[in-house]
Amino acid sequence: MTDDKLPGLFASYPAVYAVGDRYQIIIPVTKESVMWVRVGGRCFYDDSNGILRSASPTHIMELPMKELDAAGSYTVCWREVNERKPYFSDLSDVYECSFSFRPISPDAKTINVYHVADAHNRVTGPVSAGSWFGDGLDLLVLNGDIPNHSGDIANFAAIHRIAGEITRGARPVIFSRGNHDTRGIYAEKLAEHTPTDGGRSYFTLRLGPLWAVVLDCAEDKPDGNAEYGHTICCHDFRLRETEFLKKVASDPENEYAAPGVRFRLCIAHNPFNETLKPPFDIEQELYGEWCRILGERVRPQLMLCGHIHRCYVTLPGGERDAKGAPCPVVVASATGGKEDREYFAGGAITLSDSGADVRFTDSRGALLSETFVDF
Repeated sequence: MTDDKLPGLFASYPAVYAVGDRYQIIIPVTKESVMWVRVGGRCFYDDSNGILRSASPTHIMELPMKELDAAGSYTVCWREVNERKPYFSDLSDVYECSFSFRPISPDAKTINVYHVADAHNRVTGPVSAGSWFGDGLDLLVLNGDIPNHSGDIANFAAIHRIAGEITRGARPVIFSRGNHDTRGIYAEKLAEHTPTDGGRSYFTLRLGPLWAVVLDCAEDKPDGNAEYGHTICCHDFRLRETEFLKKVASDPENEYAAPGVRFRLCIAHNPFNETLKPPFDIEQELYGEWCRILGERVRPQLMLCGHIHRCYVTLPGGERDAKGAPCPVVVASATGGKEDREYFAGGAITLSDSGADVRFTDSRGALLSETFVDF
């Protein structure tokens, strides 16, 4: 589908986000509407306990991965709201628009992943860089700080515009929250406009032969830092997340080692294995525990991060590794200054049974560097 054929109601193409064993199809809209998707003759609604949602600028429809994977396409259905009343609301007729979808095959020998982080409201640059694989893209990772902040709800549109314009709603996307996403009056509403596990911003997921754990470091300075003005409790949040990670690691069914899993990723905005300069040197003991749990039990093959606004690969025990990284870490995001506001560089990563071919590419189509990481 071309841009000129995209329905006027849609603020961007759909984005199909992966959480657990389900997809969340998210579509930002320009007008009040009710919406659902139809897959294989079954409808999945954006509703609140049976009430179709219309007041939100973001529609979210959740469905089992296996149903969309089998169907290979989905149809978005909607009615525009002229006036919603207690009785006899005035809505339009039903409109429809269909999209193809290509899941990651369980038998895939390679997986092409593009990593975007730290867009900070940029869209054009990240989309240009993220189009490196073209139709060969298998998975897009949006790894935090995609909006510049959450002080304006309009900033959330950057998330879905980047996802939609790169994937055209036809490839799976993984979203992870960054520290800038926690800032501003609408930060508490972010979970209503982005994929979460029941409102929780950390979770695991499975896409064909790929398993991943998404972790959320939240803010990057102590909770008492004056910058936050007594509005955060991220330390307690991370303690709850640690319990989640322990549960994942001790799961007797070992979802990360289930039959068919050949690739294991850890995705987090902050490279928490590093120790940054004060006041960013937080949670030394806790982040060390995360590294230990992952390294001893889960054993991911690669960790994908942003936050540093640079592109590099660091190995366990390397110069940057202060806490015993559980695996090689790919940090992949760089932006331009005032002279080139839309410049962006990210990571084009091809996973195979032997390792990961990590290429850093930019919005000008240039290959900046290439490294092979042996699994």
